[in-house]
Amino acid sequence: MISRVGPYRLVPKSDETFPALLQSIVYQQLNGKAASTIHARVMKALGGKATPRRLMSAPDAALRGAGLSANKLKAARDLAEKCLAGVVRPRKELERLSDEEIIERLTEVRGIGVWTAQMFLMFRLGRPDVLPTGDYGVRKAFGLLYRKNGRLPPPSALEKHGRLWTPYRSAASWYLWRSLDA
Repeated sequence: MISRVGPYRLVPKSDETFPALLQSIVYQQLNGKAASTIHARVMKALGGKATPRRLMSAPDAALRGAGLSANKLKAARDLAEKCLAGVVRPRKELERLSDEEIIERLTEVRGIGVWTAQMFLMFRLGRPDVLPTGDYGVRKAFGLLYRKNGRLPPPSALEKHGRLWTPYRSAASWYLWRSLDA
């Protein structure tokens, strides 16, 4: 699979915690084009810069008019509150914490679950040993790769096998995702 997919090319984005997580909330359960459009409108409503204070001072009507659903607006406001309260820390401070500590902090925010926290660890912080066992694509690729008749293996099977890939489970996840495209 590695030779078929090619060299590992996961390059983490270096943006700050709040804008990265706000984007994750906006993009949840939407196709890429719709999410991108709504995110651009939200950024415009925030004056081009996403900060917790700007989000808290933005009127509900402006953010709802940008396309945020009621639930996403609640999640975005909760994220801003948790950032201002120090539960969710700036990127430089998060970089010093363990993966487990970061997941614990991020999942305190409404609308951010373990999967979103794991994606933040991999694609924003560049953590090398993250295996999102609940991710559909990773599970599907794992099932296909290990000849499980294409059945979706349970997260526990992926977790058990994934121990073999430690400390490079992020790379293994990336290859599993890419194998579905190859």
